[in-house]
Amino acid sequence: MKLLMLGGTEFVGRALTEDALDRGWEVTVFHRGHHAPPPGTSALHGDRTTPGGLDALAHGTWDLVVDTWGGAPTAVRDSTRLLRERTGGYVYVSSRSVYAYPAPAGLDEDGPLVEGSPDAGAVAYAEDKRGAELAALDAFGDRALLVRAGLILGPYENVGRLPWWLNRTARGGPVLAPGPRELPLQYIDVRDLARWTLDAAAAGLGGAYNVVSPAGHATMGSLLDACASTTGNAAQLRWTAPEPIQEAGVQPWTELPVWIPAGEPHDFMHGGDVSKAVAAGLTCRPVEETVADTWAWLQTLGGSAPQRPDRPAPGLDPQREAALLGL
Repeated sequence: MKLLMLGGTEFVGRALTEDALDRGWEVTVFHRGHHAPPPGTSALHGDRTTPGGLDALAHGTWDLVVDTWGGAPTAVRDSTRLLRERTGGYVYVSSRSVYAYPAPAGLDEDGPLVEGSPDAGAVAYAEDKRGAELAALDAFGDRALLVRAGLILGPYENVGRLPWWLNRTARGGPVLAPGPRELPLQYIDVRDLARWTLDAAAAGLGGAYNVVSPAGHATMGSLLDACASTTGNAAQLRWTAPEPIQEAGVQPWTELPVWIPAGEPHDFMHGGDVSKAVAAGLTCRPVEETVADTWAWLQTLGGSAPQRPDRPAPGLDPQREAALLGL
């Protein structure tokens, strides 16, 4: 297979590129030159947000294009129009955020969607992702595969969620653990996302798929237990009910990464129906493996994970944590 990877140097794109190389595919990475792609790839440079930014893609043919773009839909529109006659299929890594909020637990791919336009500039994350989906469908039709991922964790993470929990448990001492322990989580290891995506694309699948672990694959308890164990068992997890955490003004998801208390937001993020992807071969590795491998990767960086400049670093201030724990 000849793969054109739009991006391919960070997190999701890097995992996809490495998986393709492991398959023996011929991989061309189109990127801005800010980060080096994995060894074994060919590189083309350009910036999709500038005039003439796609000039490097004016020639060439590929079996498959994979695109992880998360900005203005016009970038995907222009890419798909340029490539549709010279590529076999187009994979767009989208998001379950394209579903209209609130979305009940158990929502499948036929649920109501936010508005979006392939001709729009950057609006908001959900609308941008939906506009990009429409751009891919307009140009490629049944040859477009829309991968609606949810929370993504694993090595190369540049958002900071799992790295924050790992570094926090590594510091040890009493740790505010937002409860309940049995609160179900739904996420996808970036390597499982990459494997399923390329398997599905190679099989010629098209249309939309929710690609995230089955609900309850992990819980807050299993995630934080794995973090504590992996980092040396120095952390003392102090499980705390949601009410005092929220009364103190602590923000779920951002100050306490991954965690969202039960209710509509939790149903939206952690309650999607993934039976379609499971039927198409999706399998998910244990949470303990995701945590251990992410920690091992962090150690190669001295414990400091890269942070996307367009996302604020997550995490709870130590003084606020201590106050909540009564320390």
